[in-house]
Amino acid sequence: YTVPRSGQTGFHQRVEYDKRIMVMGNTENDKLKINPEGGFKHFGLVKGDFVILKGSVPGTYRRLIKMRTQIRNAPLKVNKPNILEVVI
Repeated sequence: YTVPRSGQTGFHQRVEYDKRIMVMGNTENDKLKINPEGGFKHFGLVKGDFVILKGSVPGTYRRLIKMRTQIRNAPLKVNKPNILEVVI
C-alpha cells in the first residue's frame, strides 16, 4: 500500500453522483441510429451495447466506466425523457 503520487490523486477523487441514463440499447436491434456517418472520431463505430448518459463523463474515451445503483435517495418523481435527436 502506498500513498497516491502527484498527478494520480485526481483520478482517485473522480466520483460523480446522480448521472441520468437517457438511452440503453444495442446497435443490432435498436431503432435509434447511434453511429454517425464515418463513425466517432478516434473510436470508430459502436458495435454492441451502449448507454447514453446526461452530462459529461470524466476520463478518456476508452476508459472503463463503472456504474452501480444509487447511494442517495431517488427524486420523488422522474419523467421519462422524450429524445428527438442525438447530436454528436
